[in-house]
Amino acid sequence: MQSSDIPADVQSNPEATPLKRHKPELNFWQIWNMCFGFMGIQFGFALQNANVSRVFQTLGADYNNMALLWVAAPITGLIVQPIIGYLSDNTWSRMGRRRPFFLYGAIAASLALFVMPNSPTLWVAAGMLWIMDASINVSMEPFRAFVGDMLPRKQRALGYAMQSFFIGVGAVVASALPWMMTNWMGISNVAEPGKIPDSVKFAFYAGGAVFFLAVLWTVLRTKEYSPEELASFDDAEPEQGGIEYVERSAGKYLRSGTIWLGVGLILAWLIDANIEKLDKNLYLMAGGLACFGLAQLVAGWLASKGKNKNGYSQVMSDLFNMPEAMKKLAVVQFFSWFPLFAMWIYTTAAVTSHHYGSTDTSSVLYNQGADWVGVLFAVYNGISILAAILIPQMVKLTNLRLTHLFNLGLGGLGFISFLFIQDPKWLVVPMIGVGFAWASILSVPYAILSNALPVAKMGLFMGIFNFFIVIPQILAASILGFLVTKIFDGQPVFALVVGGVSMLIAGLMTLRVRIQEE
Repeated sequence: MQSSDIPADVQSNPEATPLKRHKPELNFWQIWNMCFGFMGIQFGFALQNANVSRVFQTLGADYNNMALLWVAAPITGLIVQPIIGYLSDNTWSRMGRRRPFFLYGAIAASLALFVMPNSPTLWVAAGMLWIMDASINVSMEPFRAFVGDMLPRKQRALGYAMQSFFIGVGAVVASALPWMMTNWMGISNVAEPGKIPDSVKFAFYAGGAVFFLAVLWTVLRTKEYSPEELASFDDAEPEQGGIEYVERSAGKYLRSGTIWLGVGLILAWLIDANIEKLDKNLYLMAGGLACFGLAQLVAGWLASKGKNKNGYSQVMSDLFNMPEAMKKLAVVQFFSWFPLFAMWIYTTAAVTSHHYGSTDTSSVLYNQGADWVGVLFAVYNGISILAAILIPQMVKLTNLRLTHLFNLGLGGLGFISFLFIQDPKWLVVPMIGVGFAWASILSVPYAILSNALPVAKMGLFMGIFNFFIVIPQILAASILGFLVTKIFDGQPVFALVVGGVSMLIAGLMTLRVRIQEE
C-alpha cells in the first residue's frame, strides 16, 4: 500500500480535526502485498517442520532425544513473540511500526537456513534450530498484528484467510523441495552415514532466498499507518479496549508464584527419583511449571517496589487480564497445537518405521520414506490453500464455531488413521483432513480474536495468545517421548494417534466459545 492509499487530510494532520473517519478498505492487491511475506516465513517453517527430524536422526539423534531437541522451537516462540509484540506496539521509525521486525527477522532467518543443513554435529544443528526459530518468530509475530493495524474490522477475516493462503502455497513448495530436487533435478537424496543429503541442503538454500525476497516484497510494497493515523480512525479504541483490568497485587503474584515453583520442583524431584521408569523429557514439564512460578515471583517483586510500568510487568498483567473470548480460544488452541507438534516431530519416524519398515537413516527405504513425508506435508499444505478459500463459505452456511469444529474433526480422524493405513500411498487421504484443520487453525481463531482485542495492544495480545500455541508444544516435547518409549513400545505412529484424540477434543472445546456473530 502506498501513501496515496491513506486519505490526504489524515496524512497532513490527523490530529487537526476531532472528526473520526473510517479506516479505508484495501483492495485485493493491497491485501495481497501486505500478506505476501508470509509465504517466505512459511518456507522457513515448512522446511524446518518437514526436515529437521531427518537432520537430527542423520546426525545421531534417537527417539528419546528427538522431542527434547525440538523443544527449541516452542521455547523461543514463548520468549520472543510477546517481546516482539510489545516492542512493535511501541515502535515507530522511518520504516514503520511492524516492518522493521519483518525485515531484520528475515535476514537472520535466511542466514540460519543456509547454515542449518551444513551442521557438522547434532548439537550444532540443535543450536541452529534455536537461532532459526527465534529469527522466524521475529518476522512472523508482527504479521499477525499487521492485519489488525491495516484493515477495518470487516476485512480482517479476509486478511487472515489471505495469510493462510500464502502459508499453504509456501509450505506446499517448501515441504516437497527435497523430493522435487531428487525426482525432477536428479540431485541425490542419499548420503553416507552422518551426512545430510544434497537434496536437503539445496532445499534449505532455496528456502533462505525465498524467505528474504518474499518478506522484502511486503516491506517495499506497503506503507503503514502511523500511531496518530490509527488513533484518528473511528474503529480506534481506548488502550484497554473495553477490557476490565484488575490489577494483580504483589502478594497474589508472590503466593501464586511460590505454589507453581514448588509444584515444579517437587515434580522434578519425583522424576529424578524414578528416572529409570520415566523419561528425561519429563523434566521439561517440571521446568516449565517452575519457570512460570519464577516469572510470577519476579512480577510480584517488581509490583512490591512499584516498578510495574515496564514491558515485563505489562505482559504479565495482560496475561491475567485476557478478554473472555481469548481465554476460551486459548483452550481450543492448546488442544489444536499439541497434535501439530506431534506430527512435526514424529511423522518421519512413524512413516519410515511403520509404513516403510526401516530405521536405518542411510538406507534407501528410510530416505524414500522421509521424502514421502515431505510430499505428505506438501499435500496437507496444498489442501489448506483450497480450505482457505472454502472456509469463508463454510462460515456463511454455518458459523465460525461449527466450521472450526468440523475442520478439527477431519484433522483428528486423519491423524488416528495413520495407525490403520498400511500402504503409504494412501496416507495422502488423511492429510486432506489435516489440511482442512491446519487452514482453520491458522484463520478462524484469529478472525474471532482480532475483533476482541484493543488496537493499541494488538501485537502484545497476539504474542500472549502464542503462549497457548507454545505451551502444548512444550508439553508434547515433555510427554511424547515417554509415551512412545514406555507405553507404546517404541512405535512413534502412536504419537500421531494421541495427537488425533487431542484434536478431536479441541473441536469440542470450540463449542464453548461465544462470539459476536451469535
